[in-house]
Amino acid sequence: MTAGIPKPQIDTSKPHPARVYDYLLGGKDNYPVDREIGEQLPEDSRRDSRLNRAFMHRAAAWMARSGIEQYLDIGTGIPTEPNLHQIVQQTAPASRVVYTDNDPIVLRHAEALLISTPEGATDYVEADVRRPHEILEHARGFLDFSRPLALSLIALMHFIPDEDDPYGITRTLVDALPSGSLFVFSQGTGDFQPQKAGQVTNTYGKGGIALRLRTHAEVLRFFDGLDLVDPGLVTAPKWFKGTPAPEDEQSSFYVGVARVR
Repeated sequence: MTAGIPKPQIDTSKPHPARVYDYLLGGKDNYPVDREIGEQLPEDSRRDSRLNRAFMHRAAAWMARSGIEQYLDIGTGIPTEPNLHQIVQQTAPASRVVYTDNDPIVLRHAEALLISTPEGATDYVEADVRRPHEILEHARGFLDFSRPLALSLIALMHFIPDEDDPYGITRTLVDALPSGSLFVFSQGTGDFQPQKAGQVTNTYGKGGIALRLRTHAEVLRFFDGLDLVDPGLVTAPKWFKGTPAPEDEQSSFYVGVARVR
């Protein structure tokens, strides 16, 4: 392990969203409780996970080409190459990335997350998005908040129920960003397949994981006060810059990138 990172204590008796996501992407860093959830989900869930991950790759590459060299990635998940820093540092080698997650198994893989180009740097902090001020405090010690940066909340906020104030959490994070920063976001929805959406919500619920799928209008609220860049708030395969992604694939994720005024 990287020096200074304690050995994590992992609870293998309860499923965790990051490990279920890893299973859906075909990873091996999951446990029977996670696979049990994944196997009960509709087969479309694997496709949705893949399309969501592909969106992150395209958005990260575009942000790097747009001149962003600082990234705060919350809800990092288990490293699946290419990671965000690998994508952005291909274009901007001096990029600095702070990764954040609340699953100890991600901490176990921090060594992979901390591998950087010589010009750039990466950091990892174990923290919960429900305590955004703690995340920001750590990030300010590593990133320069006087210059534009990118905030990434990918496939995270649908695990934050309404009673935990997901909009307030997001606003706290976004309000800390300087002008010219970018906000990249994805969120699960039941708009297209309501029956399957109910199955997904119930399956996660049986594992003790709250899931709050949201409508287009509800997801759009996360971007209040920001300027959505083209093509706006769309499903995962329809967000692209340059070569279009396949439009014949359906997705249960709304995605978007917005600029801070």
